[in-house]
Amino acid sequence: MSKQMDFTFPGTSMTVDRMGYGAMQLAGPHVFGPPKDRAAAVAVLREAIESGVNHIDTSDFYGPHVTNQIIKEALHPYKDGLVIVTKVGATRGDDGSWIQSHSRETLVSGVHDNLRNLGVDTLDVVNLRNLGVEQPAAGSLAEPLSVLVELQKQGLIRHIGLSHVTAAQFEEAEKITPIVCVQNLYNLAIRGDDEFVKILETKGVAYVPYFPLGGFTPLQSSDLDAVAKEVGATPMQVALAWLYQRSKNLLLIPGTSSTGHLRENLAAAKLELSAELVKRLDAIGA
Repeated sequence: MSKQMDFTFPGTSMTVDRMGYGAMQLAGPHVFGPPKDRAAAVAVLREAIESGVNHIDTSDFYGPHVTNQIIKEALHPYKDGLVIVTKVGATRGDDGSWIQSHSRETLVSGVHDNLRNLGVDTLDVVNLRNLGVEQPAAGSLAEPLSVLVELQKQGLIRHIGLSHVTAAQFEEAEKITPIVCVQNLYNLAIRGDDEFVKILETKGVAYVPYFPLGGFTPLQSSDLDAVAKEVGATPMQVALAWLYQRSKNLLLIPGTSSTGHLRENLAAAKLELSAELVKRLDAIGA
């Protein structure tokens, strides 16, 4: 099966390699505080860019502030064509707790924190992270979206995306403002968004799965391990390759603080899975 390597966000001139990089793991344990080895974090980012990655996913509530500050240290001034996608909708407590909020103050300060710590005048894409933990919170996103649209009109945001949302919330949002991407929980085992992925593909909207290897039971993990052994790859590489072949609008953002794991993740884009193997892997989430 041939793979489409690049993706252009709808209504924009931003074209990225579909294998990107998620920066969350650059912060300390539980995504709080500084990393144990800041120099290693800087090295991972620089190698990612040197290897052709031009899509980085981040947020200023990673750390908080730490991840974006490391991105700036490692990569600023940013290479032409690099797309940095961030998100707002939460803050962090002094104890590392996650405090979800769609208040105007939280959203506005979140955008300005991202601008300051990334060292830019305009953010490429800002995802509105919906409330809720295991499942997206129900209800309208019109009010918080209106805040981001206002900031967009001020020139602080180029494009708007969504995170942790339902298909119905996306439909509401796209009536308010163009939505270039959706970032939701999705992987081999967690497949509730199968139809949503198809809907977004028809619209040309990017779908960005997070936690691509999370949620496996021992039995399911054994099935994945068996396929990985057959193709001479790691389970993570197979899980990423499955996503890569799943749909042409899927953008991958595997994260790591190790250059070795970074190379493994990027190599997954070249891993071809036969139709028979894909069928076996599909059964994990059936």
